[in-house]
Formats: sequence, structure tokens, C-alpha cells
Amino acid sequence: MPETTQTAKPALPWKTRLSIFLLSAVTDAGFRSDGTLNRRFLNFIDRKSRPNPNPINGVRTFDVSVDPTRDVWFRVFVPTASTSTSLPVIFFFHGGGFSFLSPASAAYDAVCRRYARRIPAVIISSNYRLTPEHRYPAPYDDGFGVLKYVDQNRDVLPEIADVSKCFLAGDSAGANLAHHVVLRACRERLRELKLIGLISIQPFFGGVERTEAETRLVGMPLVSVPRTDWIWKVFLPDGSDRDHEAANVSGPNAVDISGMDYPKTLVVVAGFDPLRDWQKRYYEWLRKSGKEAQLIEYPDMIHAFYIFPELPESSQLITQVKDFITRRSFI
Repeated sequence: MPETTQTAKPALPWKTRLSIFLLSAVTDAGFRSDGTLNRRFLNFIDRKSRPNPNPINGVRTFDVSVDPTRDVWFRVFVPTASTSTSLPVIFFFHGGGFSFLSPASAAYDAVCRRYARRIPAVIISSNYRLTPEHRYPAPYDDGFGVLKYVDQNRDVLPEIADVSKCFLAGDSAGANLAHHVVLRACRERLRELKLIGLISIQPFFGGVERTEAETRLVGMPLVSVPRTDWIWKVFLPDGSDRDHEAANVSGPNAVDISGMDYPKTLVVVAGFDPLRDWQKRYYEWLRKSGKEAQLIEYPDMIHAFYIFPELPESSQLITQVKDFITRRSFI
């Protein structure tokens, strides 16, 4: 698909525009000028979904605690309509700028439910500690902790979960987290789990430089330079700039992955996402490092378009992720 050169606003249905307006307003209301969040307010407006052992839309769910002292847990989504006796496993990390939301948030519960049903696959949606209360590397520690816990406790998953066909996936900050969990998995040998793919949906990367997309796509929904600057400031170690390896993964402090068994990666980019240049650099860096990577572009979409089921592109993305998983699962 060709790159967009448009500077106009994306064409979105009224329902999506209203949802974005409300989401942006309540999120911004939670920011404080001193670098903290009004966590009580944000938790109040974050509508939650409970796990349910009875299938809803063909998917049952249950929660597993990993470390209650750190509030590390995960929600498992199991499709019940599938006739297969062996399903791939997807470890999913939610977005929210490392600062918001959880696997119980209604939007992400719905997203994982749709993916579990339509792929079909067993989804493990991981909770992790949030900034600014818990800075780098806390979310990475928690994400890898979930991976290791399942690796050492295979019996927490249903029998149909095929741990020889595991994928890591994430969106936005969750895709950043997934990348860094992959790096740790490459360094530490897993006993049971075999990672065969990474699904990176509009990953949240950045750097000191202001890219063309960041300067051109001003006023886009959900993502802006002031918001991303705030997130990096409260996430990265004190004294670090945005070229830290956690943010600018393909920049001057990038980890050398050329000798790692980094899995084949699907990178999803949107034309109206101010982060798109960083995402494409990530894809190009993977290729230059000798890793297999596939790029999918949605020229007319915004950041986080996949959480809005009324958008046809949201459904299309699920189909493309399914195709990627199917190809990787039968190699």
C-alpha cells in the first residue's frame, strides 16, 4: 500500500470520533503537571470485564495469579467453538503508554476475545506494573515473568494449548514490551515454550529526533508529541534521554540482535499515526539485522484503530494476523 502524504484529518465514523474524544478527554484529565497520575480517577473510569468460565461469544476466560505482591497476573482466553485439539498460544501485552489499562479493561478484554475466537488461538493477556509508579524495567520484568511462569507451569493452560507454537504480541506500548521480552527470551533458554513469531501492532518507539511524521501529523487522535514526551519522561531511568535502548530500539544504543534467534515479526503501521516513522525504522532495522520481518500498512488509519470494532480495518487486521500465525504454525 502506498504511503499517505495527507495532512488532513482521517475520515472516521461518528461513533469512533466520539469514542476517541471521550477517551482523550478522560485520559488527559488524569495527567498531573508534576509527572504523576490521578490513578484513583483513571481506575474509576476504566470499565472492567470479569473473567467468565461460561462462554461469551464462543470464548471462556479465567485469570491466573503470578505474583500478587506485584499484581502480576494474566487472563486466559479459550475459544470453545473450535474443533481443533491443538491451538497456538499468543502472549498479548496491552497498550496504554505503560501508564493505563489492564487485561481486565473492557476494550482489551473484547480485543483478545475477538482474536481468540477468529484465529482461533489461546490468548494469554498479561498484566504488568504501570508507570509512573513503576518505571523501567518493571513492565519488562513482569512481562518476562509471565512468560517464565507459563514455561514452568504448563498445566495452568488448557490441554488444547500447543506451547510449541507460541507467539508474542502487543499493541503500542505493549508491542514495545513484547520486543524487550523477546530479547530476554533470546538470552534465557525456555524449557517448554517455543517462540515462533512476534506480532508488533503500531509499536510505541521513539527517540530524541523529531521525525517527519511527528512534526506533520499534529492533532491526530490519541497520540501527540507532548503525550509521548510525558510518557518517556516518567518511564525511562532518571537522567536518560529518548535514545535509551528501551525507546529508540533501532537507534545509537540499539541491542545487537544479529546473532539472536529473534522470531519472524509482523509489523503493523498506520498512515495517520505520528509514531509511524519509528515503527518503519524498527522494521528496517530487523531486516538489516538479518531477521525475517513483514510490514503491513494501513494508510488511512489512526493509532489504535484495532480497538474500534466498527472499523472494517480492525476486522481486516485480525485476518492478516491469522494468516501470519497460520503460516508460521505450519512451517
